[in-house]
Amino acid sequence: MTIPFIDLQAQQQKIYPRLVERLQAVLRHGQYILGPEVFELEEKLAAYVGVRQAVSCASGTDALVMALMALGVGPGDAVFTPTFTFIATAEAVQLVGATPVFTDVDPATFNMAPGSLEEGILRLKTSKTSGNLTPRGVIAVDLFGQPADYEAINALARKHRLFVLEDAAQSFGATYRGRRAGALGDLGATSFFPAKPLGGYGDGGALFTDDDSLAEILRSIRVHGQGSTRYEHVRLGINGRLDTLQAAVLLTKLEIFDEEIAARNRVAARYRELLAGLVDLPEVSPDRISVWAQFSVQSDDRASLQEKLRRAGVPTAIYYPKPLHLQPAFSHLGHRTGDFPVSERLAQRIFSLPMHPYLSEAQQQRIVAALTG
Repeated sequence: MTIPFIDLQAQQQKIYPRLVERLQAVLRHGQYILGPEVFELEEKLAAYVGVRQAVSCASGTDALVMALMALGVGPGDAVFTPTFTFIATAEAVQLVGATPVFTDVDPATFNMAPGSLEEGILRLKTSKTSGNLTPRGVIAVDLFGQPADYEAINALARKHRLFVLEDAAQSFGATYRGRRAGALGDLGATSFFPAKPLGGYGDGGALFTDDDSLAEILRSIRVHGQGSTRYEHVRLGINGRLDTLQAAVLLTKLEIFDEEIAARNRVAARYRELLAGLVDLPEVSPDRISVWAQFSVQSDDRASLQEKLRRAGVPTAIYYPKPLHLQPAFSHLGHRTGDFPVSERLAQRIFSLPMHPYLSEAQQQRIVAALTG
């Protein structure tokens, strides 16, 4: 029997009565766009993260695009992003007309390396071939559930007068030095894609800020730049609203979210014990708590190990097989193999094992047995 990579069915069985109750309430009132559950969710998300404002939206990608639009980022601006991440991070930069400038990552945490960020900032500021780009900001990605090193990143940003946008698409619920993901930069963005630690039954996202004025701009942007009335448009925006039905799902899941985070960490600890010596294990810095969006290991024998697992009915995934600087979508930036060696080596060695709160000890032992068989 195949072990599920992410077991949404087990989760649904746990929350089913409450989930049906929430969904039926939406069906009764019929406010499918910006219904009361959306605003209830925003209030609870803001309280959970520890910020003044949460603004929901249609996806994690929309959250990034909306944030950049609200910050006035556009043509001629440069935004620094890690190259070892999903395309949405750099894609959002390019969608608003700005230019992504890639950095390498830390080999232990897989997150943006502050040293590489500083090198990139100085290189751009001193280069005569930069195309007159103006450094504007940093998008730091919390990869696989662990927040980046925000003390170092924020210090560099302040020094060079850059904003910090936290891409917390994989880290919602995680903490850095006691503070929640989403509240670690000037602005935070997350995703509620079904596979995320807190995921809906479709696309969704949210932004987090302590700036009330910025939150109002974000709310305007998500409804086509709407002003004080429906047909007054004070800026360009997008159709970026979160569906009320998704808000109902997320409200239900939020009720058991801390319980699931604790379970994820138990699963990760068990993996670390069982897999010791078999593969290179992921590390979590002692000042952070991960939500383990993925459990990613490394091996020079990746293909062989994945094949063993496949034969045993254990699915795996590779996040990410090609860093962004080598993707065709960014070929115009002129990067070559060797530009970001840590990310390129990770792409050749990394693969992810099943990870979710309902993964049993017996299933994990079966996974390990498959690796050693």
